[in-house]
Amino acid sequence: MHVSHTTPAVPAALTTAEAAARLDAFTVVDVRTPGEYASGHLPGAHNVPLDRLGEASAALTEAAGRRPLLLVCASGARSARGGARLADLGVPAATLEGGTGAWAAAGHPLERRAGARTPWPMDRQVRLAAGSLVVAGFLAGLALPPAHWLSGLIGAGLVFSGATGTCGMAMLLARLPHNRPGRDALPFEETLTRLTA
Repeated sequence: MHVSHTTPAVPAALTTAEAAARLDAFTVVDVRTPGEYASGHLPGAHNVPLDRLGEASAALTEAAGRRPLLLVCASGARSARGGARLADLGVPAATLEGGTGAWAAAGHPLERRAGARTPWPMDRQVRLAAGSLVVAGFLAGLALPPAHWLSGLIGAGLVFSGATGTCGMAMLLARLPHNRPGRDALPFEETLTRLTA
């Protein structure tokens, strides 16, 4: 896979060791929510949440013309989806296997602003919300049997999420205040400007 005629080939996925050895050669793009990004990200990473990749496509195309892109998330799942979306737009990007979790576990540094809040990773938030709704549906169903449908609907949503690689619950949770940018966060438009600089 080639980013341009002058950029060397970039593998689809990099291990933490491969990424650490070449980190300065990449434009690192973190596709997690602003809240997750603030809790700790790879050095020099730009925050472009997965749901805003379309808005950032021109800036990412320009950045990829200068240096290969490395997409990062918490575990590697969202960055893989982001890589597929960018590939559909003709923008090649590598991903980090295991995401920031694997990066930190390998002893590599994470940057975070002093005093930044640390929300749970999105997959953990989804598990808590889905599990809580299933239990609530079960318990409510003991008194009012139609309430069992809540548990069934959540289960169906999880099956759909697993089959399609999309998660409606994660999209809703990403909009909650603790997952939104803090007051001291870099505005999205400034991130786009830095990507094109």
